[in-house]
Order: sequence, then C-alpha cells, then structure tokens
Amino acid sequence: MAKQNINTDQLIATILSGIEDVKGKEINILDLREIENTVCDYFIVCEGTSNTQVSAIVNSVQKKVSKELKDNPWHTEGADNAEWVLIDYVNVVVHVFQKQIREYYDIESLWGDAKMTKIETSY
Repeated sequence: MAKQNINTDQLIATILSGIEDVKGKEINILDLREIENTVCDYFIVCEGTSNTQVSAIVNSVQKKVSKELKDNPWHTEGADNAEWVLIDYVNVVVHVFQKQIREYYDIESLWGDAKMTKIETSY
C-alpha cells in the first residue's frame, strides 16, 4: 500500500515549495519519528488567511507533488469547507489550517514531544 520509492526529504521539499508558491504562513515541520505509535513520520503544518487561500495551498501542494514526483495523496480530508485540510502522503501528512482553527486545535502542542522546525519565509 505505502509507496516507499519516493524520497521523504524530496517529498517534504516539494510540499514546502507548493505551500510557499501561494504564500502559506507559519510553516512548521514536526518530526514524529522518535515518538512511538505515530501514524506517519512527519507533519507539515501551515495556515492560510481564508478558505480561498487554504484551497489554493492544497491545490498547489497536490499539483506540485503530482507533477514533480508523480505521486498523489493517499487520502485528503476537509477540502469542502477549507478550514482544516489534511493531505495524507503516508509518511508525510500536511495540515493546512485557517488561523483561528489552527489556534483552536493547536496540534503543535498536542505533539509537543516532536522535534519542530519552523520554516522562515521571505514574504
């Protein structure tokens, strides 16, 4: 079921590029590999300022990963209301939030044991 042929670092870099192409904000990578019983190796968390931007981030990530790595998400959830969209690439799960929804669920705190890397953006 899991597609192991794609390099995880390549996948993460491509996802980040897709987020940055449409100016996704507050990008964090959570490394979950040291935590027992996790569903994946990495979470990438970011936010958009509106439903429109959240949808644009999701579309940008999916198009870029599909075009550059010939991979599609195993599963996607939340695209209908675009408040919190989850894109599951098996080893890497992307969470695209609107700011207030992200603050409410605060998944970075829920996964406080994970090693977190904040991605600095130039916009």
